[in-house]
Amino acid sequence: MPAFRLASAVADAFPDTLIALVTATGLRGSEPWPDTAAALDDLEQRLADGTWQPADESDPRIEAWHTAYRSFGTNPRRVRPSVDALGRRVAKKGTLPRINPAVDSYNAVSVHHGLPAGAFDLDHVTGDVEIRYADGTESFTPLGEPGTIENPKPGEIIYADTTGVLTRHWNHRDAHRTRVTEDSTHVAFVLETLHADRDGDLLKVAAQELQGLLVPHAGQTAVYYLTPAHPQATA
Repeated sequence: MPAFRLASAVADAFPDTLIALVTATGLRGSEPWPDTAAALDDLEQRLADGTWQPADESDPRIEAWHTAYRSFGTNPRRVRPSVDALGRRVAKKGTLPRINPAVDSYNAVSVHHGLPAGAFDLDHVTGDVEIRYADGTESFTPLGEPGTIENPKPGEIIYADTTGVLTRHWNHRDAHRTRVTEDSTHVAFVLETLHADRDGDLLKVAAQELQGLLVPHAGQTAVYYLTPAHPQATA
């Protein structure tokens, strides 16, 4: 089981970081997930009738990530945090993407609560995972582009294992190698905030909501939290 670790340099730069790690083993991604389907439908209906809309870059939850991106040299209007990009897509199209039940679950929770989310198939993770600054030597193959190799710029915040980069620009885009499919059975989901003082309770509610969607379709689930004071958890 890999450990997830928040590097001390990142913790020092973002001292109010809180990351929820929601793990699922024995996941059954090929069966119907009616609660997830209902969650997607509900958000779309609420968007259509004007009772809910996704957070945009004027929202403090998204604005904080834009500020963080700029701090490590990324233009957040060209390379958007995942929750920002997803919210813009939902607002424009009026629908959420349907990928597979596990991915749809974290997308629904992410856009509902305005928090970045992602997931990794742990059977394709090598060694431990660290959230750290890139040194420029790492390689990254973007989701959906198995023939592409990128090199994060030095100072960019990444998720990385011993083989390569799992997520660029902290939470912009996941890697192809550790993508979650219907066949993934051991998965770690992450939800993130840079302002635990303000949004910590919201993040914990979101983590519980995500766990609730996973429980009927998994042998076991658990929730762990990473903070600068407790920077490591084992999935």
